[in-house]
Amino acid sequence: QVQLVESGGGLVQAGGSLRLSCAASTSIFSIKFMGWYRQAPGKQRELVAVIGSGGTRNYADIVQGRFTISRDNAKNTVYLQMNSLKPEDTAVYYCNALVGWDTYWGQGTQVTVSS
Repeated sequence: QVQLVESGGGLVQAGGSLRLSCAASTSIFSIKFMGWYRQAPGKQRELVAVIGSGGTRNYADIVQGRFTISRDNAKNTVYLQMNSLKPEDTAVYYCNALVGWDTYWGQGTQVTVSS
């Protein structure tokens, strides 16, 4: 079992920045993939960014160049730095970990971007 706890969400004006954190209850050193997803009201959950154990990163096109995912294995934490935020980035952001055949989710953190 892996517990994930997100933090760092909040209200920000368009153009601003936020950094989300995802703290895991266990070592993330060997977790193959960790990522961030988001879900806006009335929409499906969508992938935002993913980072592999070797540091490989992939981003959704809509956040490419604005968001950066990183991981600190020593702190068992994954981050999502979000810059140049837009109102359409408003959503609940969820942390995700793929451990073997199991997928784990955090409880989510709300990000609201005002215009």
